[in-house]
Amino acid sequence: MPKRVLEGVVVSDKNDKTIVVKVERRLTHPVLKKTVRLSKKYHAHDEKNTAKIGDVVWIEETKPLSKQKRWLLVDKTAEAKG
Repeated sequence: MPKRVLEGVVVSDKNDKTIVVKVERRLTHPVLKKTVRLSKKYHAHDEKNTAKIGDVVWIEETKPLSKQKRWLLVDKTAEAKG
């Protein structure tokens, strides 16, 4: 089964080797027919502590690394602005 890969923004890097990534998705509301933005936060493993708050990153699904970490940092696509 292929691993899921998601793109999101780093919202926290305070923990050692862990980042919190906010992934946003858009969908059409079934009744209102209006586009709605839904977001979810994922804890991801960052071995070298390279990602900083505001960076746009790709994360990949992996085996459980801890109680909350089930994702692994794959790549940084954009640096934080400013």
